[in-house]
Amino acid sequence: MLRIIRLFKIIVTLHRYGLFEILHKYHRTSLFAKLLECCLWYIPRKYQKVSLPQRTRLAFEHLGPVFIKFGQLLSTRQDIIPADFVTELSKLQNQVKPFSAVQARAIVEESVQAPLEQIFSYWSDEAVASASIAQVHKAVLKSTNETVAVKILRPKIKSIIDQDIAVLELAAWFIEKLFIDGKRLKPKEVIEEFKKTIHAELDFLQEAGNATELYRLHQNDSKIIIPKILYDYCSSQILVMQWMDGTAIVDLESLKAKNINLEQLSHNGVSIFYTQVFNYGFFHADMHPGNILCNDKGQYIALDFGIVGCLSEEDKRYLAINILAFFNRDYKLVAKTHVESGWAPADTPIEDLENAIRAVCEPIFNKPLAQISFGQVLIKLFQISRRFNIPVQPQLILLQKTIVNVEGMGRMLNPNLDLWVTTKPILQKWMKQQMGVKGFMHNLRKELPYLSYTLPVMPRLFAKSLVNLEQAQQQNNLLQHIILSYKRQNYILILILIILVVVIWFKL
Repeated sequence: MLRIIRLFKIIVTLHRYGLFEILHKYHRTSLFAKLLECCLWYIPRKYQKVSLPQRTRLAFEHLGPVFIKFGQLLSTRQDIIPADFVTELSKLQNQVKPFSAVQARAIVEESVQAPLEQIFSYWSDEAVASASIAQVHKAVLKSTNETVAVKILRPKIKSIIDQDIAVLELAAWFIEKLFIDGKRLKPKEVIEEFKKTIHAELDFLQEAGNATELYRLHQNDSKIIIPKILYDYCSSQILVMQWMDGTAIVDLESLKAKNINLEQLSHNGVSIFYTQVFNYGFFHADMHPGNILCNDKGQYIALDFGIVGCLSEEDKRYLAINILAFFNRDYKLVAKTHVESGWAPADTPIEDLENAIRAVCEPIFNKPLAQISFGQVLIKLFQISRRFNIPVQPQLILLQKTIVNVEGMGRMLNPNLDLWVTTKPILQKWMKQQMGVKGFMHNLRKELPYLSYTLPVMPRLFAKSLVNLEQAQQQNNLLQHIILSYKRQNYILILILIILVVVIWFKL
């Protein structure tokens, strides 16, 4: 019943802001839009003189946290929505009115199973930050006198989000059935990925794990600081971490007054991101300026670890090849990589895709490298994807969003930022490690525990399978000859592998 009421409220809001105008643009949905408008004729419209993209942003803000976050996601998907909508949705902010201090205290006390005064020697009732899902209070631990940030989940936010996700799933089904591009855009998979992401943000123990992993990965990195998590006080509803003093990354005047090298800071941001992506396959996927501070030493301070991205080794390999090929203007390799990775259909004409990529990228690469926007390259590729029926890759959505954020932040700090200067050495080093002799030795070392178990039984398994094959084909002399030759070759190969493993084992 609650979901039906929520669905009705959403439909009323969309009508109020005149968003059914979008449905009028498509023949299949125009009649449906007219029917809804007839049913809601008595409800007055709002902001009629404001553009449709602006009304969309205002409606999403009115509908609350799920739609704000979904709008932020859509703002990175230029393959789905036009550029003017992207511009407006990128303005969506998570800042909302904080819930009461009484509620905040009650949630913390319930979580730690103790009165607030027993845990903290100081507690600020005024929230230092308030977003759509949680708010943050400053406190001092009584036991250690350590200043901490306490992040508290909003009351009843889980039920609100579940209701809205159900509505978005219904909308995804609607889009897939009625829109021409519905199946290619994979709306159900996009919503499912969004659902996983936002549910991960609701579990602060998972966020604590994300922060701890990034803390471990960057503990020897002088470019970035990750706050320490105090697990003794954490739960699924509250997160307690080391307090971080710093200057907002958008406050350029204060950074300059503190003699922070903005040019170096911009390169460090790009380096941190691509190191996370390719070296670790685990990256902070919410790196907008609101989640980044800078201390007086010029080090980044990362906050809010509710959204992280993970890439498989295969995705990392193809992504690295693509980026290097782009900047080397090898468009044929880009086209081939898209098909080989499964990002484009297997029957995609390589030459046609190559020519299409060249047509949109050459005007971009005709500029000096310092003026090239990799975000713009992505946007152009999204436009190509529709023409070639290239499906959306849900696992890359977070990466695409973060690349745009990182580039935007870097260019804000340093308008002349040359992304290629920072990115190319990282990619080349990673490719060398993965595909050269060092990469082979590294991968072999990783497989040694498995090989030490499987290699001793391989001769027996090979012999058994070949004997069975020989018996099944004993009347075919030619095939028997091939099998015997194959057996000898495999025995030799096994012997070489055993010798190689033994040599490496003793070297280690």
